[in-house]
Amino acid sequence: MVTATVASIHRVTPNVKQFRLRAPGHTFEYEPGQHTTVHFERDGEEVVRPYTPTSRPGTDELTLAIKRYDDGTASVWMHERERGDEVELGDIEGNLHLRDTGRDVALVATGTGITPMMAMLKEYVDRGAGEARFYFGETDQEHVIYRETLDQFDADYGDVHVTYSLSREDWNGPTGHVQEHVVDDVGDELDPGTTDFYVCGVPGMVVETTDDLADAGVPDENVYTEGWERDEVAEE
Repeated sequence: MVTATVASIHRVTPNVKQFRLRAPGHTFEYEPGQHTTVHFERDGEEVVRPYTPTSRPGTDELTLAIKRYDDGTASVWMHERERGDEVELGDIEGNLHLRDTGRDVALVATGTGITPMMAMLKEYVDRGAGEARFYFGETDQEHVIYRETLDQFDADYGDVHVTYSLSREDWNGPTGHVQEHVVDDVGDELDPGTTDFYVCGVPGMVVETTDDLADAGVPDENVYTEGWERDEVAEE
């Protein structure tokens, strides 16, 4: 466990805040895309929730983007934090991280599932040898997390291509479920044999996307998720 201090707080969207956490004297080492856990006590019981850093490893800082849910426990607690407050962080681990920066990648996310993808995109921009296609689904433009950063990546790097799909707003871009646009690109912009697909979001979206990619001819070994989503869907 590491004790970190809230160094700054930035509102990213109406319901998402970005927290920059510092732990002087400690170096956070991890694979971009992996998650840490926030630990605190509520009503005499320990609460543990996973959050993924969007920052790069190798420093004494982590940046977490956290969406507030009105009926949430950890998200509400984090949104109540102020600069100078302390936060207990667990080990950084998880299945989502870049496997091979020599291959093309497709990063697919909805909602706060964008956080591991942002970390991996930054890593790929620095080390990747192919093309990165970033697909992000949200309800409307107001709630698109890190849009300015993604637009800048798209504009500055010829091998980075960003697609937004909105499900509840009529606009001049793609609409509907984001995975539909990913599957449409398989065989065209996305070679199913030479592209690695990374998927993160609500469990139903992750399962649907992996199934649709399989139907489109993408080998299972080229698709990466956290790995627990199908069990979660089965329990619903």
